[in-house]
Amino acid sequence: MDAERHQDVASFLETNEDAATRVSAYQQGSTALRSALAPIAAEPIPSRLNLASIIDRKRPTNKIRIAPMVAAAVVLLAIGASGGWLLKGYSMPPTEGVAALAQEASASYSAFAADRLRPVEVRADGSDDLKNLVSVTIGGSAIIPDLSKAGYRLMGGRVVPTPHGSGLMLMYDDDKGNRLVMLTRRMQVDQDKPMVASDQHDIRGWSWARNGLGYSLVGAIGSEHLHTIADEIRSQI
Repeated sequence: MDAERHQDVASFLETNEDAATRVSAYQQGSTALRSALAPIAAEPIPSRLNLASIIDRKRPTNKIRIAPMVAAAVVLLAIGASGGWLLKGYSMPPTEGVAALAQEASASYSAFAADRLRPVEVRADGSDDLKNLVSVTIGGSAIIPDLSKAGYRLMGGRVVPTPHGSGLMLMYDDDKGNRLVMLTRRMQVDQDKPMVASDQHDIRGWSWARNGLGYSLVGAIGSEHLHTIADEIRSQI
């Protein structure tokens, strides 16, 4: 934005608390995603995949063979880049589909689950505010899962930014120190996808998609227990 437009927006946010809160949530979500993925983006290219190093190690005594070796090194680099650093034994973070959704849900969990002051933007206080947030974010027909049978109460939700558009984060608590996060957003890839597991350090999850909407339930509890709760959510939606 130019300076004049920036001032207009800043003035509006100073007088509109709801809008300011929403913008703050977007900024926190963006920061959380950057923090989760920054170590991988900043990782240096391994020396064994450096073109000059490969050529130097494989330099033949017969100069006539240099051109084929260069071509082979280029092909090797292309395979390493497009194949997800196969030679390194490491898979790059997914950028599409339910695998990416699982990464986004884990980032949201990392950013908000430990917050004891304002973990959610809109609380589940019996008013229609949360229903309205769900409707605006993912559609009027969306259902808010009830996990009371599994021992978890709904705390509320917030809108979080993702590389694929706005997502709805719902948070649940069992009043024993355990919290769960469910992230839902519209899918461009994997619009109908069976449930798959994910594991990000100590954050486990189950993700799936149905009729163009993706769902990812994550938490720091056992994978099998989490799977049972995810099945309960699927039965409701």
